[in-house]
Amino acid sequence: MPADSPNWSEVIDLVSREKGIPREVFIEALEEAILKAAKKVFGEERSLEAAFSPDGGQVELFQYMKVSEVVENPMVELNMDDAAKVDPEAQPGDELGFQIFYLEGDKDKAREEDMKYGDILQLQTYRKAFGRIAAQTAKHVVLQKVQEAERTIIFNEYKDRKGELVTGVARRFEKGNVIVDLGKAEAILPFKEQCPRESYRAGDRVQAYVKDVTREPKGHQVILSRTDPRFVVKLFEKEVPEIYEAIVKIQAVAREPGERTKLAVTSTDSDVDPVGACVGMKGSRVQAVVQELRGEKIDIIPYSIDLARYVCSAIAPAQVQRVLIDENNHQIELIVGDDQLSLAIGRRGQNVKLASKLLGWNIEIHGESRIQEMKARLKVDLARVEGLDESMVEYLFKLGYHSPDNLLNADEVELAAIPGISLLMAQGIQQVSYELKQKLKTEAVAAAVASAAGVVAPPAPVPVAEAPVAEVSTEAQPETTVAQQTSEQPESEPSVKVPEE
Repeated sequence: MPADSPNWSEVIDLVSREKGIPREVFIEALEEAILKAAKKVFGEERSLEAAFSPDGGQVELFQYMKVSEVVENPMVELNMDDAAKVDPEAQPGDELGFQIFYLEGDKDKAREEDMKYGDILQLQTYRKAFGRIAAQTAKHVVLQKVQEAERTIIFNEYKDRKGELVTGVARRFEKGNVIVDLGKAEAILPFKEQCPRESYRAGDRVQAYVKDVTREPKGHQVILSRTDPRFVVKLFEKEVPEIYEAIVKIQAVAREPGERTKLAVTSTDSDVDPVGACVGMKGSRVQAVVQELRGEKIDIIPYSIDLARYVCSAIAPAQVQRVLIDENNHQIELIVGDDQLSLAIGRRGQNVKLASKLLGWNIEIHGESRIQEMKARLKVDLARVEGLDESMVEYLFKLGYHSPDNLLNADEVELAAIPGISLLMAQGIQQVSYELKQKLKTEAVAAAVASAAGVVAPPAPVPVAEAPVAEVSTEAQPETTVAQQTSEQPESEPSVKVPEE
């Protein structure tokens, strides 16, 4: 058999065994490819059919023509005289078949057929070229089907493993992406899914989270991630049996990849401490996760349905003096001591940002001295509101209205619902608050300009007024809730919120 006409039965059997692809897939693809190529060469109008011959290992090609008394299309019909040359007993409406010999090894058969039916089929000028085209097409189809079948096998094997941990070996690098050998398949760890400051060399072990499995015709199908918050969750599931058994649950996770992660955990068993279970004996469990994350800091905090208690744990290790919750605007304001302010905010705002992600609420943090200063200025301005005495101002402060923004965010009706405050007084309070807010903005701009020019701006004059000491109030609040921190802060720092799969 010539080199350009291999026995496809042998090739198909070999590839089927190696790749685990059914023979029928190749046979069907070969028949379809040869038929398509034949129509392109011989004409789309012809009635052609391709059938694989297991004995010869080739795709046989046939053309069918219908016997007709009046020929309208000579590509698919033949008259009675031509039909009689093929089959003397042919009748109008019968269909006659002709095998088209197109392979290099069938030259003699093709020549014989041309002599008999060349005038009827009109194929002589095409056969030589089509033999080469058919061989190239067949090779291309086999390679393409192997690739498609391999991709299907990979997809079927990994589609149910989406959301799991996998371990592989770094093989090569493409534009910053790491190609990971998983054994039966190759996966890609995109550059954006790699933690900052992580680097890999060929042969390094790579553990990652299966973020997605695609059926794209090109490119890698298994997409890995080491930055996804769920990667941390899966690592804890692997290290903490109580999480795997659903005794301890990770309620939320927030993460700055490569820097810090916060986990909020709870327990379905009152005898099991969720934080202790995740930390492990002498920190063994959490340290195993930290080691896999290459030193990323992890805070594990107890989850609580009490939002005030929860946010105090989330902002740890900073100590919170007062919590103000604005449910309407989904916002929480924390008041901390001046010495705790930088700790609460964290480096580059990281601590408060993670706490905000963990809770799903906006969090603002203010130092105690700033609050006292704001109260003093607000107290002087509110004294201009007719009918509003000092005791009522103090009561407003106690309810959490200690800044212009607090008062402006409240509705007039809400303020008027406070005992001793009328609707007219509420409008006056908000007008004063608006004017003070604009004044503060002007001062801030002036300070920024002076700072840029290298001039030390004098501090804004603060009216001398006795500011009340920040208290933790549990009284019913109009819309804004002031909650008290009643529990000690956990030794471990707060953790992150994790999205459910």
